[in-house]
Amino acid sequence: MTSDQLSLLDPDPAVEAPRHQAATDAARLVVFNAQHASPARARRQAAWLADQETADLVIITEVGPGPGGDALVAALADRGYAHVQAPEPRRRDYRTVLASRTAPLKPVLSGVSVLPHRAPCAEVLIGGQRMVLLGLYVPSRGPRERRNEDKRAFQESVTAALQGLVAHCGPRPLIVAGDLNVLEPGHIPHYRLFGEWEYDFYRSFTAAGLTDAFRHVAPDAREHSWFGRGGNGYRFDHAFVTTPHRSHVLTCGYLDEPRRLGLTDHSALTLEVARVRSGPTASTPPGREGRL
Repeated sequence: MTSDQLSLLDPDPAVEAPRHQAATDAARLVVFNAQHASPARARRQAAWLADQETADLVIITEVGPGPGGDALVAALADRGYAHVQAPEPRRRDYRTVLASRTAPLKPVLSGVSVLPHRAPCAEVLIGGQRMVLLGLYVPSRGPRERRNEDKRAFQESVTAALQGLVAHCGPRPLIVAGDLNVLEPGHIPHYRLFGEWEYDFYRSFTAAGLTDAFRHVAPDAREHSWFGRGGNGYRFDHAFVTTPHRSHVLTCGYLDEPRRLGLTDHSALTLEVARVRSGPTASTPPGREGRL
């Protein structure tokens, strides 16, 4: 299947209605790492996501290529996610999935040409405001014989695509989020394992005109979204918004509950971005005036 052939799934009329009404005044997003779940755990993950009020939009990373991944995609539809974008990899590999409670996901060519199934992109319409959503799952370091090959190639492809995608979005807010498998410069604690090329990947988002949403709302906070066997913490999961729209970020933070419940080994990341009003008040985030 080519990178442009996406599986766009719509639920059957008998499936569950959304547990929460989708907001019309903001894009409410949850980023969730599936940790290549089994079918049973994948269904529990979908149930947890459906129960989150702020999970109108979902980016799910590390979705396995087998029965677990298929079960997750089906369970999202069954749990009230009316629109699911699940690109199929050309070879057996993890993928990233986008899901939306009510807003249709209109596929957008992101320009990411390496492992594009890890970088689905879509336009959504929130309360009359068009926004673009790019989900990313950066490969880990990989086996010794191919150490960092996929990671470097994917990072380079994303970096090359970002400025063009930002330009393509124009006045539309762009949200880029997922498991980047890299840390921010100055991460506490510091790990010597990470090379400058990995920190450069993080910096490439700023260079392309994007702002780390979590750092925008919590510049000095120390947060970790994944913990190694020795208990060392890493902030691998990130969300960026186009810099002109950073003032519209209402909230951005981490939820540890999925880890505590054994659903995954990552914390979930939440983000709310107020829609942009047209006219002279466009620079001021709107109030919470509506729900679908």
